Amino acid sequence: MNVLNVPEPDFMAEEEIVLFSDSVARWIDEHAPPEKVQQWIADSSVPRELWTHAGEAGLLGLSMPEADGGMGGDYRHEVVLMRQLGWKGADHFGISLHNAIVAPYIWHYGTEEQKQRWLPRLASGELVGAIAMTEPGAGSDLQGVKTTAKKAGNGYVVNGSKTFITNGQLANFIIVVAKTDPAEGAKGTSLIVVETDGAEGFERGRNLHKIGMEGNDTSELFFNDVRVPADNIIGGGEGMGFIQLMQQLPQERLNIAVQGVAAAERGLAETLAYVKDRKAFGKRIIDFQNTQFKLAEVKTKLTVAKVFVDHCIGLHLKGQLDAATASMAKYWVTDIQGEVIDEMLQLHGGYGYMNEYPIAQLYKDARVQRIYGGTNEIMKLLIARTL
Repeated sequence: MNVLNVPEPDFMAEEEIVLFSDSVARWIDEHAPPEKVQQWIADSSVPRELWTHAGEAGLLGLSMPEADGGMGGDYRHEVVLMRQLGWKGADHFGISLHNAIVAPYIWHYGTEEQKQRWLPRLASGELVGAIAMTEPGAGSDLQGVKTTAKKAGNGYVVNGSKTFITNGQLANFIIVVAKTDPAEGAKGTSLIVVETDGAEGFERGRNLHKIGMEGNDTSELFFNDVRVPADNIIGGGEGMGFIQLMQQLPQERLNIAVQGVAAAERGLAETLAYVKDRKAFGKRIIDFQNTQFKLAEVKTKLTVAKVFVDHCIGLHLKGQLDAATASMAKYWVTDIQGEVIDEMLQLHGGYGYMNEYPIAQLYKDARVQRIYGGTNEIMKLLIARTL
């Protein structure tokens, strides 16, 4: 989709990346066409076998090294997948969280034993990943988590509750943010993996009913004296969790910006098709000057957003994307996403409010972008600290 007519940066225009993008598009057409996405929304979850199909197609573990069981790609491959899912309206599938948020914690920080034990299974779809950060009373305050992982014998006992956990109903590989030493605050935070299959004391709560992104399961999780082996602490030692989170959150925030641009691009394509077809007062909606001005504004804002996000992707590929710049991308793009999709819904008139029109779903889905991954208010605080 090139509705903006913005040339791709050289690193995204390489032949191998373009061919990969075409193959991802075909896979989505086969496994996630609009009628199936509507079923996901009705079921509040994607089918479990979709993860297996993705693993068989080589779409899991895209940017993990082949030596660790992955596909040997890089962040560009993750960008391609996120964009295609957004362009085709299949972005309720939580594959990018699995690929570009959960797996990197293992291959960046995991011991060799942990990599060998988990990464091939994440790449095959045997394991579905989630990360349990948010708690009912903590929200964006990661230093305020209350979940504990206390030493007991040759392992740990995990107690606590998490909420708003993406992939929460299907995930059987959950990275839990927990306090191994509550007295140490952030320095007492660790990331510990809970493999949920057969784990006594682990419970899934409600599949939360949301106003958007309904096809993606989002859950409450409860840990009641869940016993976990000592070698499930990521990196093999306690107290490194907060640093690990801070190092990986810029990529998560860039992911959200990439997804925001892709969804808004789809909104523009859908709106252009609508206003060129729909007539009022004897002429097409697009022939009204107001429509042209509004669409000109939308295209300009999305062009600026895409160019900035492409710049951030380039920085990230070089290892130069800092937390403040990633926060700028996350907050600004998601604000723009909500703004332009609202304008495009208005151009649909009453039909924009009907769920049968894609713009209505895009409108609902956009709202959470300003909340998860750290609220946009938190992003502004992070940026302000650099002034």
